[in-house]
Amino acid sequence: MKKQLTFYLVRHGRTVWNEQGLLQGQGDSPLIAEGIEGAMKTGEHLANVPFVAAYSSVLKRAMDTTQYIIGERNIPFFQHKGLNEHFFGSWEGVLVDSIRQSEEFQQMTKDPANYQAKSNGGETFTELAERAMQAVYDIINVHNKGNILLVSHGHTLRLLLALFDGSTWQNHRENPRVIRLDNTSISIVHYEQAENENVGRFVLETVNSTAHL
Repeated sequence: MKKQLTFYLVRHGRTVWNEQGLLQGQGDSPLIAEGIEGAMKTGEHLANVPFVAAYSSVLKRAMDTTQYIIGERNIPFFQHKGLNEHFFGSWEGVLVDSIRQSEEFQQMTKDPANYQAKSNGGETFTELAERAMQAVYDIINVHNKGNILLVSHGHTLRLLLALFDGSTWQNHRENPRVIRLDNTSISIVHYEQAENENVGRFVLETVNSTAHL
């Protein structure tokens, strides 16, 4: 059967650690009032979109954001650990400013191909790309048509959007269309797959829209 899906990708709401300048990764901190407000505004903005399902990572900040977006709507809501944020190992909970000038942090943000996560015991970009894309294809395998809400995290979503747009994990930070994503921003991606195709095509419509906030 032909597949025709539209993904609404949302970064989670602003959190305590975002506010404090701490690297979050798979560590977790609660949404602050601004993050809750952003999620609720996102829900109002998307109120007329008929979602067939909602997916988030298993991290509480993403699950809470999803719940605020869904509100009282009867939308099936699932969690997938493949949508979790990039794992930063020993850097999690650390002030970003204290590690910003380190060689590996610079590689992580500017030279993904050479980032090996040796100093922090974290996750490489190839590992992140593999599990995040697998999560997306797991979702695609379940649904044939309709709108999907997908709530995840900054690094994970930025990498996914660049991959959807034809970049590789090695050069994804050079993609001019895919920039750093704001909290509770919306990015819209269409996916189409013909009956005789094993893999379909992703088309980016919108990246990092914040007009609703």
